[in-house]
Amino acid sequence: MNEKEKLFNGGVLTEARKGAIEPPRDLWENKKNGLVIIECPQRIPCNPCHTSCPTGAVKAFKDINDQPEIDYEKCTGCARCVAVCPGLACFVVDLTWGGDGVALMKLPYEMLPLPQEGETVDCLNRIGNTVSKGKIVKVLEPMHDRTMVVHVEVPRDLVMDIRTIRVVKQA
Repeated sequence: MNEKEKLFNGGVLTEARKGAIEPPRDLWENKKNGLVIIECPQRIPCNPCHTSCPTGAVKAFKDINDQPEIDYEKCTGCARCVAVCPGLACFVVDLTWGGDGVALMKLPYEMLPLPQEGETVDCLNRIGNTVSKGKIVKVLEPMHDRTMVVHVEVPRDLVMDIRTIRVVKQA
């Protein structure tokens, strides 16, 4: 099964492709507050990532169905796009966070129970499997609708695998 068949038949993005690419590594390694990654591999009528971006880092769409394009030099890692994306396809990764081996991810979150600062959570990949543990650093109140943005400290080598968290409450 090729990449397109995997995406459309299984709903899982398995590799980088137009609409789902890493930021330029040289800039990403040094950009305080991180850079946005938008995994939006299908042409759909949607553009809140662009309209919410205060710096114009998410470029204007020529057609409402365009896939987002990013000017990484303009991205400040503010995560406004994370909060407004109806497809939960935007997230920010800060590779300058913490020490060796850790990064900070700013992820959309719409589930219950709500995570708490300092809590350890499961970090899940695109198909919902636990790939590591993470520590909640900050939980932002919803900026738009009900989507919260959670800041999670994660293993740096897994930032392109982790896409959400699961809160595991102890009994």
